[in-house]
Amino acid sequence: MNSVDRLVRTMNPLLHGGAYVFCVLAPGATVPAGAIAVFREEEATTIVIEHNDAEAVRLDPLYVAAWITLTVHSELDAIGFLAAVTNALAAGGISCNVFSAVNHDHLFVPYEQGQRAVEILRALQLSA
Repeated sequence: MNSVDRLVRTMNPLLHGGAYVFCVLAPGATVPAGAIAVFREEEATTIVIEHNDAEAVRLDPLYVAAWITLTVHSELDAIGFLAAVTNALAAGGISCNVFSAVNHDHLFVPYEQGQRAVEILRALQLSA
């Protein structure tokens, strides 16, 4: 079994409760303590934060998402794993934003499609 097959077979998607939002910080703004992801680009700093935490610090959500963690210990150099995952979601009509960390891959899908996305991922897992 190759690495991709093993990762797909053992990915075990976990849907976190709540809604998570992508927000842009004003230049020089401090990253709120509740941010779960931060990415600094030349144009702006993007954060992902729980919706209620964003409201508490008056951040405007640009995208509301469900957060799914692929609980398999991912391999940062695995070729094709995320392609298999995102292709399955795309075939189901679900867009996906991915953050890869050292231990796991994290998927952010439209909030209202979170449960359906997990069902698609579990079907992919069973078919591997």
